[in-house]
Amino acid sequence: MAADRERAVFPMTPAVSVILPARDAAATLPAALDSLRGQTLREIEILVIDDGSTDATPDIARRAASDDPRVIPIRASGCGIVAALNQGIAAATAPHIARMDADDISHPERLARQKAHLDACADAGLVGCRVAFGGDAVASRGYALHVDWINGLLKPEEISLHRFIESPFAHPSVMFRRELPARHGGYREGPFPEDYELWLRWLGAGVKMAKLPEELLVWNDPPARLSRTDARYSKEAFFRLKAEYLARWLAKHNPRHPEIMTWGAGRLARRRAEMLLPHGIQIVSHVDIAPRLIGRRAVGRPVVHPDEIPRDAFVVVFVASRGARDLIRARLEAGGRAMGKDFILAA
Repeated sequence: MAADRERAVFPMTPAVSVILPARDAAATLPAALDSLRGQTLREIEILVIDDGSTDATPDIARRAASDDPRVIPIRASGCGIVAALNQGIAAATAPHIARMDADDISHPERLARQKAHLDACADAGLVGCRVAFGGDAVASRGYALHVDWINGLLKPEEISLHRFIESPFAHPSVMFRRELPARHGGYREGPFPEDYELWLRWLGAGVKMAKLPEELLVWNDPPARLSRTDARYSKEAFFRLKAEYLARWLAKHNPRHPEIMTWGAGRLARRRAEMLLPHGIQIVSHVDIAPRLIGRRAVGRPVVHPDEIPRDAFVVVFVASRGARDLIRARLEAGGRAMGKDFILAA
């Protein structure tokens, strides 16, 4: 894809390239740019990819570039977020790439601390950070709870083992090595959330990911956010995507492959578990604690009590309620089962 890249004479070699796609972001882009231009790490380039804006977004980017040569406006074709992100990756010149959205705010130390982590941890490919929820936690309770959940996952093993519950990162909070897209592919178009697909694909390829414990980004929640308005970010899209990568993971880690038991015999849990079938997974039975279900058959499979789970069975948990999910995990672990070895959480 052709791009019109307006680059001034750069005063230094950038250590981090920030990819910032923007479409009709005139109301928020100035503050986002100010937060980047105010970073303690000065050796950065800020790639503002204008994705077909019809407002003053391009003018704001050009004015910022005239004041600060680290800001580099790039005109995209308006083909969408995936094309804009990949255009930014192609234009980046630094060894590390950071993401940022036009309606978010980065803490002044964000880029310095994330770069320091990647520099200190040679085996790390991507690092995020805790984020502050920039919205109404009551009106947007789901997003606020998601922020709490992702903020609780810091270590690489936690992120890896919890990847099939929800996306483990706030997309604009990450920094990764520029070599990763060339090695494992960049963002992909499809009926799925582009960031979650990228994390699942890279984690499946063995990329080690971590998260800094500091809140270094304000993750805002505007009403027109794509995850609210685009079908690619629906719950069903997430589960369809998860099924593909979960099936691949099970093929490597389930000693009883392709057979599994699923925890959750309710209609919603069963429907989501059924998404594994086209990928070669065989569901032998369902687990539930509801007396009205135990002993019956669901979609031709027996529903059993947790005490009836064979010791060598592999269990995939499709119960989405956070409290119930935690209780199920505790029960499985109390029975001597290990997450990632004997069971995995998938909702």
